[in-house]
Amino acid sequence: MKHRRQFLSAAALGAAAAPSLLLAQPTAKAPRGPTLLTVSGRIGAGNRGALDPALDQMMAKQRISFDRAQVFDFAAITALPAVTIRPTLEYDGKPHSLKGPLLLDVMAACGVKAGDKTTLFLRAVDGYAAQVSAADVRKYRFIVATHLDGQPMALGGLGPLWAVYDADRFPDMAAKPLPARFEACPWATYHIEVKEG
Repeated sequence: MKHRRQFLSAAALGAAAAPSLLLAQPTAKAPRGPTLLTVSGRIGAGNRGALDPALDQMMAKQRISFDRAQVFDFAAITALPAVTIRPTLEYDGKPHSLKGPLLLDVMAACGVKAGDKTTLFLRAVDGYAAQVSAADVRKYRFIVATHLDGQPMALGGLGPLWAVYDADRFPDMAAKPLPARFEACPWATYHIEVKEG
């Protein structure tokens, strides 16, 4: 009998998700390195085709589906202008430096224009998902972190990519208990679905 990896059910997660962003023109070529981030939904033309259930096993098991997507390797993500934040992290209670492009800049590179009804559905490799409005992504200045304390983040830690923001800078978030500040920040982010509705 074959043993298969067990992932969190995406069926319940999908029910919580709202629709996505406006269509726009694509801006990036297909990456040369391994894909770290796939963006689907209401995007431009994209740089890859439909999900292949046989070869895109993790996405298929998490019930992700798309006709086209925009994919990024490490070079493509780090080629975007980066910002640095220094939030106190829930895992050790200490401030750490996180660096990467603004999440909305990544969306713009996919041909997305965030509107009032735009929602981003962020997924992690373990199946954890969070739905965040584009308004909150803009307000809290979410980034797609590629580096932690000056070093690229590894798979198996918090990376290689982490959709995150500096909760310490916003009184409404800083007032929450430390673990509650990052509920919308799946580490090991690998897929973003753009919806509008």
